Amino acid sequence: MDFRLCSHAEWEMARRGIPLALVQSVLEHPEQRVVDESSEARWIYQSRFPLEDGKMYLLRVVVDEDEKPPVIITAYRTSKIEKYWSAK
Repeated sequence: MDFRLCSHAEWEMARRGIPLALVQSVLEHPEQRVVDESSEARWIYQSRFPLEDGKMYLLRVVVDEDEKPPVIITAYRTSKIEKYWSAK
């Protein structure tokens, strides 16, 4: 997927220790793609992955698809997979 990072996303990814390669992997092969409830133009690409401690996490990448190319708004990981995972 062709995309660009907004400055906020770059800053948050660096602060949270999320490598760009991992974000790209989720964008190219998401386990799920769900609409962001705050904006119909924004979609959340998400995939589960284990960290070094063996615990599973969910990486969520928020993308504004109305922009050309699409803009990554932010990315974060969470251990609360059940909260965000869509059963649909």
